[in-house]
Amino acid sequence: MRPEAVEPIRLADLTWPDLEGRRPLVLLPLGSCEQHGPHLPLDTDTTVATAVAERAAARLSGERDVVIAPPQSYGASGEHEGFPGTVSIGHAALRLLLTETGRSLLRWTGRLLVVNGHGGNVASLADAVAGLRGESRDAAWWPCLVPGSDAHAGRTETSLMLRLRPSAVRTERAVAGSTEPVEQLMDRLVAESVRGVSPSGVLGDPAGAGADEGERLLERMADRLTADIRDWRISRRGRLGLPVTAPAGAGR
Repeated sequence: MRPEAVEPIRLADLTWPDLEGRRPLVLLPLGSCEQHGPHLPLDTDTTVATAVAERAAARLSGERDVVIAPPQSYGASGEHEGFPGTVSIGHAALRLLLTETGRSLLRWTGRLLVVNGHGGNVASLADAVAGLRGESRDAAWWPCLVPGSDAHAGRTETSLMLRLRPSAVRTERAVAGSTEPVEQLMDRLVAESVRGVSPSGVLGDPAGAGADEGERLLERMADRLTADIRDWRISRRGRLGLPVTAPAGAGR
């Protein structure tokens, strides 16, 4: 049976007796509700994080007890607030939310892994997980990153969403945004936010995106997440696995 054919266990579908006597690993997808150009839906980051977590859980089925928590769809997206539809709770609220969610989950679960789909969450996510670990709680975080990808709503994310939810992709609206390396744009992004740098909200170019490419990218991320869960090596800041090369501040 292909791993994808195995239905992951979702916390929302269980009752409390289903969990009594178990100490599962809980995967918590963390995303955002933010603009992704004129062609991608606002929940792109959440959709990708959830899909990667579910594929990894399927690969680990029969090997260990893994449960997928309901995704957290609001994050720190202040850089995108120049566009309607973006909802940001800010860094302080996100840090507190993840801290208290982690404390509550880890009363009954064995381990917590936050699978993050939005680069803007990382600072607060790392702080929250480091704090949980300082309380002797077994928490970690993992980023959905594609080496060499564009920064936001370009070919990478468009390919992913064409695979995951093609009906939500408005391909006729897709336009190229700034294609400069995000490192060169960082000062302007901080000073002017994303809208000041790219009126469309795109940092990259969706041209050439396709579902087949999206499938390959999803498989690559799921394989890496699965391997990192098996190794369970965690940095001092709570990051699971070894870093991969990706754009600074990438939307995933």
